[in-house]
Amino acid sequence: MSEPVTTTYDGPVAVVTIDRPPRRNAVDAATAALLDDAVAAADADDTVSVVVLTGAGGTFCAGADLQALAAGDERDLSPDARGPMGPTRRRTTKPVVAAIEGYAVAGGLELALWADLRVAARDAALGVFCRRFGVPLIDLGTVRLPRLIGHSRAMDLILTGREVGAEEAERMGLVNRLCEPGEALATAVALAHDLAALPQTCLRGDRLSAIEQWDLDEDTAMRNELAIGLATIGSGETLAGATRFSGGAGRGGAPV
Repeated sequence: MSEPVTTTYDGPVAVVTIDRPPRRNAVDAATAALLDDAVAAADADDTVSVVVLTGAGGTFCAGADLQALAAGDERDLSPDARGPMGPTRRRTTKPVVAAIEGYAVAGGLELALWADLRVAARDAALGVFCRRFGVPLIDLGTVRLPRLIGHSRAMDLILTGREVGAEEAERMGLVNRLCEPGEALATAVALAHDLAALPQTCLRGDRLSAIEQWDLDEDTAMRNELAIGLATIGSGETLAGATRFSGGAGRGGAPV
């Protein structure tokens, strides 16, 4: 039996893979714990700048393993425990990109929503399929989906449980990039390398401010943004970038 979660490295990019193809990468309690541990390890690794989350065998994730649930599989569902699907309650310090082939449904959709960016093959399918079986969204699906695509569209998906194709998902903002079938991982890794090539202190600071503003009123969010930005400036990264620009780098949108 192969490990249900694996991590590989492509320079500054850590690729965390759910590897349970016979269950369409559905997640049981043990897999959820391993997935959270893998993400935590990649986030703590100073050589890693971006995490890519994907699934093996042509499927991203079909959600919670209902066969295991029916057989008595248990996990800690208290509010202070790790997410039922693994890392869904974890706020990483580094960007996460989901590479979606096949199905990203139910808890698998919640894993995709947890990521910062989503790359999907054109024939991928997303949706709240757990609606059909009375399984609730408890990995922040009812929170992140409305924030990502708006309340009206989120309610359409949450209430109906219908399948959403990748192209419709891209139109509604649920997916950020589309690619040809079989190319989601390569496309996501290339995007991750693009992110890793950027000044990391500033990127992580602006990402953090964008995440934290959801909890704050506008004035407090402004002050939080400023505090994080001043820390970036204080790191010296901003002056170094301005010096490169002054020397001719990046003019006309050219790579720096």
